Amino acid sequence: MKKELTRQQYLDLYYYMRLNRAVEDMMVKLFRQNKIVGGLYSSLGQEAISVGTAYALEKKDWLAPMIRNIGALLAKGVRPRDIFMQHMAKYDSPTKGKDGTSHFGDLDVLHIVSPISMLGDLIPVMTGVAMAGRYLGQKTVAMTWIGDGGSSTGVFHEGLNFAAVQKAPFVLILENNLWAYSTPVRKQVPLENLADRAKAYGIESYIVDGNDVVAVYSTAKEAVERARAGEGPILIEAKSFRRLGHAQHDAAEYVPKEMRAYWEARDPIALYEKFLSSEKLLDAQGKKEVEQKIDTLLAAEREFAENSPMPPAELAETGVYCTGDGCHKIRAKWERPIAEVTPPRSSVKAVWTVPGFGSGKGSGGANAPIHFGDTKPAEDVAGNGTRSAKGGKPAGKTPAKVAPKKIVKAAPAGASRKARR
Repeated sequence: MKKELTRQQYLDLYYYMRLNRAVEDMMVKLFRQNKIVGGLYSSLGQEAISVGTAYALEKKDWLAPMIRNIGALLAKGVRPRDIFMQHMAKYDSPTKGKDGTSHFGDLDVLHIVSPISMLGDLIPVMTGVAMAGRYLGQKTVAMTWIGDGGSSTGVFHEGLNFAAVQKAPFVLILENNLWAYSTPVRKQVPLENLADRAKAYGIESYIVDGNDVVAVYSTAKEAVERARAGEGPILIEAKSFRRLGHAQHDAAEYVPKEMRAYWEARDPIALYEKFLSSEKLLDAQGKKEVEQKIDTLLAAEREFAENSPMPPAELAETGVYCTGDGCHKIRAKWERPIAEVTPPRSSVKAVWTVPGFGSGKGSGGANAPIHFGDTKPAEDVAGNGTRSAKGGKPAGKTPAKVAPKKIVKAAPAGASRKARR
């Protein structure tokens, strides 16, 4: 770890990591009390990645978390009560109790796109968000996360290639926590560094110790600013370890005890506390104050969440489909003149001629004279732009007679070849 940040930045990173872990510890208690109705997924040991990367974003930037990125939500400004209520399916939750996990966002204020359960699908979505910000002149950066297992999906590669071709201001954080559910990384990817996958798309990449929050933040900050400056998308591989199973139902007995013990000794919060102490940035009293602040906050947030009512039954039939402004009002926020990105008016009339297709009107109601190449264009009738549909004759006139085709009888069966000629 290097001493490069301001004192407040160092302490912010510490606070959010401690808050991340405390929120998840609180939710484990709620889960065991049957107050959480959906799945619960832990990021124990990976807090430095979520917090360090999200902290590198500006308020105007966009992020899309995955199920283990609660730290990113907290660093972006989401209240713990919203996370509690969301998992408890309460009426005051961001989704009004219609989701029991982490599928919620805030498009208007915090610029958070809801998670997508199909792994990798957030990559093309956030590429689009990044491109939209550039189009609107906002100079924003979009960020999302993917696991080592998710990096083997087709949409990961399609999305990253699309981002590379478009030079989108997009940063992808690849959390290599050594296990794709119960599958070791080495059994699904023949690479030592997953960051090498960026080479296939001609984009830059970084590799960082995912348990060193300062290194994670510094790397992410550099990547974000490079993307903002127009250098295109950047991939960051953060190497870490998932110290709990996939979810509460998974005891993760497939993980060797020696491996778990090794990574528990590299707990990111414990490592950071040692660093802050050595740099005279945090002492025992400061640590106690942070703990008390978090305990007080979460006690109030939990009480609010538990007192929130369950959604009324009639709510189930509403909000199934977005109805436009009645659902939510999201408008493009231009940071440059709209005329700058509006195509100029064409000096060429939208009229075409295709031999062999008669005549008619275009979809907009304007006349579209399409006529046979060997006939004259249909004449205008009564000056209203109506055209004849046959042979180029004005509408209402009798079309020219067509000579009947000559009928040739087939030769009787068994006739000689000469007779059939």
